[in-house]
Amino acid sequence: MTAPRFNRILLKLSGEVLMGQGQFGIDPATCERVALEVKEAIETGLQVCMVVGGGNIFRGLAGAAQGFDRASADYMGMLATVMNALAMQNAMEKIGVQTRVQSAIPMASVCEPYIRRRAERHMEKGRVVIFAAGTGLPFFTTDTTAALRAAEMNCDALFKGTSVDGIYDADPKKVPTAKRYDSLSYDRVLADNLKVMDASAVALCRDNNIPIVVFNIRDEGNLSAVLCGEGASTIVQNETASA
Repeated sequence: MTAPRFNRILLKLSGEVLMGQGQFGIDPATCERVALEVKEAIETGLQVCMVVGGGNIFRGLAGAAQGFDRASADYMGMLATVMNALAMQNAMEKIGVQTRVQSAIPMASVCEPYIRRRAERHMEKGRVVIFAAGTGLPFFTTDTTAALRAAEMNCDALFKGTSVDGIYDADPKKVPTAKRYDSLSYDRVLADNLKVMDASAVALCRDNNIPIVVFNIRDEGNLSAVLCGEGASTIVQNETASA
């Protein structure tokens, strides 16, 4: 693997990725595979932090739609992200990657509280930091959390691992002729409502000039390939860079 183009990245994983081929919960084999890819990346000298969603366990919006109070449902979703973060920490430490989980909701018996400067210090020492419990506030998605933490950590890019290999002009699972974009501007994503991330997350990345790289994390080895500029992906960046 050649040296990556970035020095520090935030990797955003949806909770659904951790289900593997299942319909619910956490698949240990998938956690291990993702952990091995992260390990390969940091062995090049790349600094990595992560945000993991909780949709494989509980999704706040879905809970609210079923009658839960929205704030309560969001807090439940935040707790689900802590479970996923601990699962990823376990997978990475089993293969020798030092990892710290920091939660925006303090739970001292389980993990560290979120402290920005402590997180930066962990990354400087080569540890992977997993940010859990979202922002600690309801009504914010883990996409927004990822954009916020990427800005706070001065990351060079936000890598969003999904189940498709980039951003399309239509749902490629429903429209076989859908076109994949290689590069897009933040404003185009917002204007066309492409839904790669929620609007506040895209705007936050735009305002802090943090490229968003969308790729398929379900394909084994794809993280390493995309970091080298070889795998299929879509990059969202300012118009000058994407021109």
